[in-house]
Amino acid sequence: MLVANYTNVRSDFKNYCDKVIETDQPLIITRKENNNIVMVSLDRFTQLEKQARNAEYIAKITRAYREVTSGGGVQHDLIEID
Repeated sequence: MLVANYTNVRSDFKNYCDKVIETDQPLIITRKENNNIVMVSLDRFTQLEKQARNAEYIAKITRAYREVTSGGGVQHDLIEID
């Protein structure tokens, strides 16, 4: 993981962007009063977003499964469409 302070990143922004892309590592940008941020490549960000959505989806399925196995839920007849 890369770490740099705001002033250094601002003065050499392109170089830090290139490092994030080349190493595929996040860059922690430190700021006053611990208002730090993280810079990541678009590929890494997309991957993190996908993982978060998948985790939410799995949690939803798990809750539904527990509800059904504990006697919850409602049974319906299937409707046939011609």
